[in-house]
Amino acid sequence: MDFELPAEITDYLAELDAFIAAEIVPLQAQDDNERFFDHRREWARTDFDNGGLPRHEWEALLGEAKRRADKAGHLRFALPAEFGGKDGSNLAMAVIREHFAAKGLGLHNDLQNEHSIVANYPQVLMFRDFGTQAQKDEFIAGMLDGGRSVCFGLTEPEHGSDATHMDTIAEPQTRDGQPGWRIHGEKMWTTGMHVATHVMVFARTSGEAGDARGISCFLVPAEAPGVKVEEYLWTFNMPTDHPRVSFTDVWVAEDALFGPLGGGLELAQHFVHENRIRQAASSLGAADFCVREAVKYARERKPFGKPLAVNQAIQFPLVELATQVEMLRLMIRKTAWEMDRMSKPEVASKLSDRVSMCNYWANRLVCQAADTAMQVHGGMGYSRHKPFEHIYRHHRRYRITEGAEEIQMRKIAAWMFGFAGPNKVARAPKPDASSGAKA
Repeated sequence: MDFELPAEITDYLAELDAFIAAEIVPLQAQDDNERFFDHRREWARTDFDNGGLPRHEWEALLGEAKRRADKAGHLRFALPAEFGGKDGSNLAMAVIREHFAAKGLGLHNDLQNEHSIVANYPQVLMFRDFGTQAQKDEFIAGMLDGGRSVCFGLTEPEHGSDATHMDTIAEPQTRDGQPGWRIHGEKMWTTGMHVATHVMVFARTSGEAGDARGISCFLVPAEAPGVKVEEYLWTFNMPTDHPRVSFTDVWVAEDALFGPLGGGLELAQHFVHENRIRQAASSLGAADFCVREAVKYARERKPFGKPLAVNQAIQFPLVELATQVEMLRLMIRKTAWEMDRMSKPEVASKLSDRVSMCNYWANRLVCQAADTAMQVHGGMGYSRHKPFEHIYRHHRRYRITEGAEEIQMRKIAAWMFGFAGPNKVARAPKPDASSGAKA
């Protein structure tokens, strides 16, 4: 067994570090852009007089960082070469995301709104695999050059994890002689709607509540008549770009159908495993950062005339966290390495439980690490002059999004106990009452 990272990954980390030092660090330092990362960060980023939306200056700074990263050939790393990428592997992306998060807060990687100089771009692959040729031509190029921005409308006010019970419906309707669909319903957490050109709206087109089949996806222009942002939901982690959006008698032409009719949930699940393993790696890196910062402070701080570090009450919680960081790192890298040796359907059928293990535990671990780091740092740890409250507020959301940890634990349990997955145990058929069998 060889646990060494491939040279092409370690060499690329060095290349990324050099790019960050040459381009991103100076950009963060100029024009008081540090206000977006120091104790002023929440106020600098948030337009409190405009529904809590991200300030234009904040999003413009992120855009400039991405532009520089794209020019240097880094932004599209994970994409196939045909889209200007480098065919980056799941293992490489996991290592990069951990490496970035372990640096702490910075313009290179701020996942409060999924920003990184090495981007994810899951929707590009959705269009590659499910789009019509016309949709591919419009949206893939558009998303890469900034002309198109597509947000995701799956969750509803009354339905979160139970997506198959959605109330949004789409019915065939011809208008002015043109066949199409009439959409009616509401969506929650439609992140990025304030800058989106389109929204992927998932709606039931057939079947009954609870059926996985019968849900379809439609590409709805954000400015279409009947589309309305009802409110922006202020969250634990500001600023907010998470609105509740209503769709009232919205009509789209039949070519707005994205993917197979009735098979929309295939799209919703298309990139879940890649997203979860990469996000788990980010939480791992942030947890590692919190532990290392706490250890450093404990060695420097000397209350009552001796370093905090000599106290076992300080040592033992950090020892446990450091142990979990090391173990989780190996599991995430092994799982990502295995993903690279399988097709997407194989990952879903053979590795889904392992991806969920990595994801839910990493998200729980970073919250524990941030909380412990706050405690070790005392009053300063609780202040915004340290990054731990920001890390906690951001990563706490991932115990709910990307699949709530309870949903992921249920998946793992189903595979463990044979209710689902590759080791599913066939259930004995119920006795046929007409056969005379007795209970």
